[in-house]
Amino acid sequence: MSSTPPIKIGIIGGSGLDDPDILEGRTERYVDTPYGKPSDALILGKIKNVECVLLARHGRQHTIMPSEVNFQANIWALREEGCTHLLVTTACGSLREEIQPGDIVIIDQFIDRTTKRAQTLYDGQPTSPAGVCHIPMAEPFCNRTREVLIEVARSLGIKCHVRGTMLTIEGPRFSSRAESLMFRQWGADVINMTTVPEVVLAKEAGLCYASIAMATDYDCWKEHEEAVCVDNVLKTMKENANKASSILLTAIPQISQMDWAQTMKTLKTMAQCSVMLPKQ
Repeated sequence: MSSTPPIKIGIIGGSGLDDPDILEGRTERYVDTPYGKPSDALILGKIKNVECVLLARHGRQHTIMPSEVNFQANIWALREEGCTHLLVTTACGSLREEIQPGDIVIIDQFIDRTTKRAQTLYDGQPTSPAGVCHIPMAEPFCNRTREVLIEVARSLGIKCHVRGTMLTIEGPRFSSRAESLMFRQWGADVINMTTVPEVVLAKEAGLCYASIAMATDYDCWKEHEEAVCVDNVLKTMKENANKASSILLTAIPQISQMDWAQTMKTLKTMAQCSVMLPKQ
């Protein structure tokens, strides 16, 4: 019987949602990976005695635009640090009347409209793992982890939508009104610039990945509503950032108490079975 590794939680903080103060006993570690350097130092520490690793997706000074985030290095570094789970936060625009600015969405699907990003760890480079990975993406997020986040949000009285389809655009520009209206017709509920390829790479890495998406605006589809702009996004994030951190602080101890052996085995088997190795 192979023993299950101890639970360690990776936290990838999105714009305005990467406060290192949630960790106790912090230390920093700068690492390198076969894909280059991650967005910033890994910040190691604990949340209620659970080992955690925090990484600022856009760098701590928010200097890395979405297209330039080294998603491969970020995921690789967190897995190498021993993370079993990734709990990530992301700001997003709402494409639905009922998802109001300040609401939390525990997303369960995505639509990919990115154009410039490496979407696999098996990218054919000499330093990367061998083979081609055709990872299934029918269920992109870890549903057990999502369920914990949903229950915690409810228990804290935080308004939370229990599912949602995230549309990820390349950015850094926001959408045109025609695009925003089209994305609504496609069935997307929220829109951001970072879920893809992060969730895809996490699946390849065999990690339990779930995302706390915080709506900051109505993008630009809504008539008689101010179109999305950076000032309003930052204002809404500042007013609501405590919601994401409250969910994390409560959910992480709960996750650490659960038995993840079967979930992790299933994820790792799926990741391994998805790789077609070179013919000998």
